[in-house]
Amino acid sequence: MTLAIIGAGMAGLACADRLAEDGIAVRLFDKGRGPGGRMSTRRVETAIGTASFDHGAQYFTVRDPLFRLQVDGWAAAGVAVPWPEAGADAWIGNPTMSAPIRHMAGAHRVDFLHHVHGLQRDAAGWWVRLDEGMEGPFDAAIVALPSEQAATILGLHDLAMARVAMTARSQPCWTAMIAFTEPVDLPVDHLTGGGILSWAARNSAKPGRDGPEAWVVQANGAWSATHLEESPDTIAPLLLDALGQMTGGAALPPVAYLTAHRWRFAMTRGTDNGALWNDHIRLGACGDWLLGPRVELAWLSGRMLGARVAQDLTLSVARSG
Repeated sequence: MTLAIIGAGMAGLACADRLAEDGIAVRLFDKGRGPGGRMSTRRVETAIGTASFDHGAQYFTVRDPLFRLQVDGWAAAGVAVPWPEAGADAWIGNPTMSAPIRHMAGAHRVDFLHHVHGLQRDAAGWWVRLDEGMEGPFDAAIVALPSEQAATILGLHDLAMARVAMTARSQPCWTAMIAFTEPVDLPVDHLTGGGILSWAARNSAKPGRDGPEAWVVQANGAWSATHLEESPDTIAPLLLDALGQMTGGAALPPVAYLTAHRWRFAMTRGTDNGALWNDHIRLGACGDWLLGPRVELAWLSGRMLGARVAQDLTLSVARSG
């Protein structure tokens, strides 16, 4: 049995981990340069040193007992540490937010820089359509992408799945990455809910981080949606000004680096479906949009689907034997 997973983020890799436990061969395809997705970290060379920005998910919570076991494993491997600043159950990747994803990806075959345009199915199985041509056949296929992207692929094969994906719309998020020549004069390392901003954090103060004073500033969903198609050069100064307002009038130090990143699919409401699986055509979907907007729930969705698929494929092999 071989299986293709489209998307090597938290949900896709959690699904791959669970399938591997049953000896099912998995190959993942991802358009990114490397592991991370919305748990990404960007390193930038500036005149005052290398600045580091966790510009996607800021932290993850640990509430589910099964996910707790996973995080304990990451902690033992040194790729995750608590971040009490954000809450008693808050954790971050170490030394970057993407560290747990990289750790998971190391156990699988992941083809990065592979833009998947769709899936095709014939008598031989599932084929992954890429810029370079077709890859396959695979006995089953999993779509582990944001809902908007998943709907496009699922719609050609399972309309019920596609409808679920289309109802789970995501909010966008504009994020600014700012390096200052000196520390910002604030007694805390993160701020929430100020004007157009939903979050601002002194990234360089997180455990395991070093380098110059670095801040990640995220706009709220409504403002991000209104300004979605504007350029990063236009957005970045606006978010810098918003940070200045959020700090209560404290003067900000000189800026050494400033840019903005647009997350088109940042935050989903979730649909409470958990995971989707069509055992007749062996097509499935997982992701935070099927449970809720937390890293933990993306992991649980992938794990849930992996268990269902493993059971189904194992029974199928037994029946055919």
